Amino acid sequence: MFQTVEANTQWINDTWSKIDSKLQKVCVRSREKLPYTSVNGVHDNKLETNPCWWTNGFWGGMMWLMYLGTNNEEYKKTALRSEQLLDNALNHYKTLHHDVGFMWLLTSVANYRITGNEAACNKALFLASTLFSRFNIEGNFIRAWHGADNKTRTIIDTLMNLPLLHWASREIGDDRFSKVAIRHADTAIRDHIRPDGSVRHIVAHDEHTGELVNVYPGGGLSADTCWSRGAAWAVYGTVLSYIHTKQQRYLDAAILTADYFIENCKKTGYLAAADFSAPQDPLYYDATAGVCAACGIIELAKCLSGERGEYYMGEAIKILKATDAHYCSYADDQDALVLMGSERYPREERFLSGVHMPIIYGDFFFVEAMLKLKGNDFLIW
Repeated sequence: MFQTVEANTQWINDTWSKIDSKLQKVCVRSREKLPYTSVNGVHDNKLETNPCWWTNGFWGGMMWLMYLGTNNEEYKKTALRSEQLLDNALNHYKTLHHDVGFMWLLTSVANYRITGNEAACNKALFLASTLFSRFNIEGNFIRAWHGADNKTRTIIDTLMNLPLLHWASREIGDDRFSKVAIRHADTAIRDHIRPDGSVRHIVAHDEHTGELVNVYPGGGLSADTCWSRGAAWAVYGTVLSYIHTKQQRYLDAAILTADYFIENCKKTGYLAAADFSAPQDPLYYDATAGVCAACGIIELAKCLSGERGEYYMGEAIKILKATDAHYCSYADDQDALVLMGSERYPREERFLSGVHMPIIYGDFFFVEAMLKLKGNDFLIW
């Protein structure tokens, strides 16, 4: 066990107990929903407005993690029901996108790995094929979205979806899926990650050569700044590429991006700003970036040894403890767990409505990180 984990055992156990006490109630009352945020303390339901919304797998994935951590059958029931509700997205092929990993890796693949459900495996393989089909053969990248304007655009978030392809290759004994994942990851670390470890959120490539031709602000203040959740996707996504391939270049990229994230997070008390390069007056936060990065930094610590591993584990715990102290709600009248997430940096007034709000993936990554600290080695990715 890491010394830093052992030193925080009491906090870890107490926090897990509070999470479980809260979510065992929420899992029942939100069983018929695919939550995105909470409004006046009550989960909304993306199933009613956008069944293909990219976050629709996080609720079911979180329920599987809670089931693994507690053996409470109520969590399993909600996880299975969530996957059933997500099936509505299968009626909308034209609106599926690069985030099918976020949607079905956390639901169908988790279901199959935990219960052996072959129908869930079959479904997930079809979705892996849709992600595989988005690969530009000449440019060596997975396009993010549909539409003529988007056919050469990639997004750092896709790194987090690549484990669906690695899983598919292992499951059917066909390395074509993993080869696509590797080629996209190589393009991502070349074009999305800057030499200092900061991250470009969205970029465009030449469709024939793959050469970088344009950079877009995405979720950040500008094309030249660093949106913190994009940085978090890079930290965790590169660690996952290393775990699945054992290629040193991905571990190097993980260390580079983790160091950048940690140093910038320290500046605001381990509470991640929404954009690390933006002015601090006003200062906008994104709690979801911190907890996502913490999950990746924990896995990075496991990949290293000795003092280096201890350092990264300690930094991840500092982020999680700051989140717990400042942003978590354990109240029964609030369905959300992690508050103060931000959809993007509000570079335009219309984006202000998406700032400092609970978002379902904040809850997911906080639960995932705490389950890791509890000693559970199940990597849902």
